[in-house]
Amino acid sequence: MRRLTKKKALTLVKELDAFPKVPESYVESTASGGTVSLIAFTLMAVLAFLEFFVYRNTWMRYEYEVDKDFSSKLKINVDITVAMRCQYIGADVLDLAETMVASDGLKYEPVILVFLTFLSFTFRTLLHIQERLRVEHSLQDVLFKTAIKGALPAQLQSEDSSTSLSACRIHGHLYVNKVAGNFHITVGKSIPHPRGHAHLAALVSHDTYNFSHRIDHLSFGEEIPGIINPLDGTEKVTADSNHMFQYFVTIVPTKLNTYQVSADTHQYSVTERERVINHAAGSHGVSGIFMKYDISSLMVKVTEQHMPLWQFLVRLCGIIGGIFSTTGMLHSMVGFLVDVVCCRFQMGIYRHLKVSESMTVNLPLLEADMSICTGQRGSI
Repeated sequence: MRRLTKKKALTLVKELDAFPKVPESYVESTASGGTVSLIAFTLMAVLAFLEFFVYRNTWMRYEYEVDKDFSSKLKINVDITVAMRCQYIGADVLDLAETMVASDGLKYEPVILVFLTFLSFTFRTLLHIQERLRVEHSLQDVLFKTAIKGALPAQLQSEDSSTSLSACRIHGHLYVNKVAGNFHITVGKSIPHPRGHAHLAALVSHDTYNFSHRIDHLSFGEEIPGIINPLDGTEKVTADSNHMFQYFVTIVPTKLNTYQVSADTHQYSVTERERVINHAAGSHGVSGIFMKYDISSLMVKVTEQHMPLWQFLVRLCGIIGGIFSTTGMLHSMVGFLVDVVCCRFQMGIYRHLKVSESMTVNLPLLEADMSICTGQRGSI
């Protein structure tokens, strides 16, 4: 009973076979079929190889939501070199609430300011990348992917003991409230004041004013090596002593999550403006470098994504099955058209020779060929 049940079950399974096998004695291999198979296998291998590269590739997904974190501090990372002596200038931050932020995290280092626009290949490359980033926004995705954890490399400053250190490098970081504010570098050291703050500029001669500067680095939030900020590498040169440089910065909180780094940082956009201070001509203001920043209420989540394995396998099966089916159909169609053309050609020769009496000897052979051709067309 058990054997009969097994035989019935096996017979039922065989009847459900959707892929019946053809005996080898009924299979005929042809040169054209082999050529098509070779082309099909080659195309499958090439497309599967390219599909693997697509599977290895990643892309950045952007999501937007309201930033609900207003209690934390905002870190400002600064590295600016000004063409004035350190004892003549001061840097600090005054936020929208008229709160003066202590600049204890900033260091003043006497250096020599050498403008690198036409001297340094690295600097020219940085400026070229900055220019392309303004046009090709997709390059930012490449920078996100190459970002790594760790400290930024130290900035190289040229020093020469035989030359006077006539410039000042201000570098370090500040922690400010997450409200709009004004980071500025102007004449004189800053002192606290009941109505805000003030700078001791009366003791500095106007002849020493020179706010030509280079911004080696300016970022907000966590420092991430590999990320190029809009103001990195900016150089401004002026021949006028009373000159005001203004940078209007809009900061966007950003959560970066890639396969190499996960960090809470900030992106920003900037608008630049500069003018000469001339009170007689109605151009009022204070000489210096002013960076007025505002923080966006929206936060951007940037996540690096990868194609799932199951999707790669489905696409791979689609490539193999599609090419196999398509080449089989094309081979059958081409074979059918070749048979039709051959039959037409043989029928034409048969009619021509039947009229000619001089070649009646070959008629039986042609009639045999015609019978075969007619049988092939009938089977088609």
